[in-house]
Amino acid sequence: MRWDHLSAPPDEERPDRAAPATPPLPLALPGAVTRTFDTPDFAGMTFYEVQAKSIINRVPTGSRVPFSWTINPYRGCTHACVYCFARNSHTYLDLDAGADFDRKVVVKVNAGELVRRELAAARWRGAPIAMGTNVDCYQRAEGRYRLLPPIITALRDFANPFSILTKGTLILRDLPLLCQAAEVTRVSLSFSVGFVDETLWRAVEPGTPSPRRRLDAVRRLTDAGFEVGVLMAPILPGLSDDDASIDATLAAIAAAGATGVTPLALHLRPGARQWYAHWLGREFPHLVPRYRELYRAGAYPPQAYQRELTARVRIAARRHGLHRSERGDSHRVPAPPSAPAPEQLALL
Repeated sequence: MRWDHLSAPPDEERPDRAAPATPPLPLALPGAVTRTFDTPDFAGMTFYEVQAKSIINRVPTGSRVPFSWTINPYRGCTHACVYCFARNSHTYLDLDAGADFDRKVVVKVNAGELVRRELAAARWRGAPIAMGTNVDCYQRAEGRYRLLPPIITALRDFANPFSILTKGTLILRDLPLLCQAAEVTRVSLSFSVGFVDETLWRAVEPGTPSPRRRLDAVRRLTDAGFEVGVLMAPILPGLSDDDASIDATLAAIAAAGATGVTPLALHLRPGARQWYAHWLGREFPHLVPRYRELYRAGAYPPQAYQRELTARVRIAARRHGLHRSERGDSHRVPAPPSAPAPEQLALL
């Protein structure tokens, strides 16, 4: 069982206005404390509070991502992005990859203390740690559970390099902590903004801050001295891959002061593929044949499509002064000549 390292937390404390929920527990989370909240932002949502036994996770060998260690304090995501590649991970909990992923969230309530314990272990060598690589660590649930401040504080205290990829403007809450951490170690910050069309945003990313609010956060972070990159992802075939959408998005990214941009076309893994296909057939049925053609060979569109899309983004990026097609390496501290190359955050 992929979740056998989790157990239920003690029930001495509850976030204010919390009440026990009635839905049955997933089979993979026996004894977890189940919560619902009576605020409009969390209507219809269930949170499973667990005590994790470990929190710094090694990335599986052979993964396509350029980092080796991650911290994921949540499973499931209140951002509810219809394309989210992490949806299938919910099936390990005997939950579904669709509505359950959006509305049934696992919260590792002891994440902060675990990070501090594991960073202090003699076997830990201070490798860079990536956050926001599975589900967003600054999703709306973080506003209630506040797991990130103790995590960042521990990383700061141990001068351990880390990166964060997010769509969540809640990161601004932790700006003082991020600045403190950046004084002693490498801190890399990236935002995900695939497009700026607000009608499309409401349709495919209903639980996220708007693209404009995200770019306002990029500006706030750059004004604080960080070099912030933007992951222009996902770019959606037939919806945001036209020249007008690309140009408008890059113009907004450049105006926000981003250091650079990395474009990525939509990819559809199992779980996400079925959920997105259902949404597409309902909202944009005329695009279904095109998607069948683009994704007939698997999760990724053809290389020719990806190369052509990337070329068009690069041309527009140069036009707007975004010459670096990569994510920012934020608020660096001097490193000795033998220091390893900085980690670059990427969407799976």
